[in-house]
Amino acid sequence: MQTDFTHASTLGITIGGEAFAHQLCHCVLPYSNWEWATVCQSESLPALRRGVQSALFELGRIPSYHQTDNSTAATHDLRTGKRGFNEEYLAMMNHFAMQPRTTGIGEKEQNGDVEASNGVLKRRLEQHLLLRGSRDFDRVEDYEQWLCEKVRAGNRLRTTKVSEELAVMRPLIVNRLPEYREETVLVTSWSTVRIKRNTYSVPSRLIGENVRVHLYEQHLEIYLGGILQLQTERLRGEGGHRINYRHVIWSLVQKPGAFARYRYREDLFPSLTFRRTYDVLCEHLESRRADVEYLRILHLAASTMESEVERALEQLLDAGQCPTAQAIKPAVTPEQIEVPELEEPAVDLSSYDGLLTAEAVL
Repeated sequence: MQTDFTHASTLGITIGGEAFAHQLCHCVLPYSNWEWATVCQSESLPALRRGVQSALFELGRIPSYHQTDNSTAATHDLRTGKRGFNEEYLAMMNHFAMQPRTTGIGEKEQNGDVEASNGVLKRRLEQHLLLRGSRDFDRVEDYEQWLCEKVRAGNRLRTTKVSEELAVMRPLIVNRLPEYREETVLVTSWSTVRIKRNTYSVPSRLIGENVRVHLYEQHLEIYLGGILQLQTERLRGEGGHRINYRHVIWSLVQKPGAFARYRYREDLFPSLTFRRTYDVLCEHLESRRADVEYLRILHLAASTMESEVERALEQLLDAGQCPTAQAIKPAVTPEQIEVPELEEPAVDLSSYDGLLTAEAVL
């Protein structure tokens, strides 16, 4: 089996209307040209692990050799100047009992079958997208499911040669490997964690806890005591951040003076309406008082319904009034349900006693 990564942004795929920059991890059996592809964001080891074992479980058999180019997902520089295999990659090869091979450095033609198949696959997907009439998908999972259906359809045209290959391959009798890396990180007093040089907010109840993080190719999961606390999309590159105001508002309301210097302050405006609200507060109140009032509004959005808070703010702004937390609170406070008083019924066991008496007579 040959495996290679190929950029797929030229397909023009969008997810929910937004451009989706991505790659495909492409696996090919050179004799039959049977292939498999998975969506990924980078040429990382988790992406390679997911792509290879997804292909093997789709195939149901294991080839003797697995060949890649000298990408950092599988190899790394040694002091000798040569390329050696990463320990994690070798562990995957040992798990599936495949022998790893690489092309010579700068010898891409040695992986020529999958290299050529990259272009063929993308041209075929382009034709299917034209027939579909849309390049937009609701979710990444929907796009990948569509991709798998088209790849399977192509593989059905290669059954004769695939049968010859399957006949000489070993059966797949091992379980899937975890498709994530695990790290343990400390949640800061600002309800954030630092993962791969990117910052994520987490629920404030986790402050001060050491949490376990499962880093998948496209998302990460945060656990405490074996219980999933948060799942969020994984950031790419370094120096990024993903802050959910619902996670940090509880800390900020206790230290309102920190709002003016908060590093991720722009993330605390869920919509343009909230941004306008803060600007109007700054026009009517002195800066510290405006910060306190806005944090109270944000706290109200986090503890009730953001959409209802936003609607109430829009009404006040359109009316030219200063949008304070006290002014919108009646509009978003849930109605108190009156519990009716029920009269406790009297319990009469005489009929039951009558049954016992009748039973004794019988």
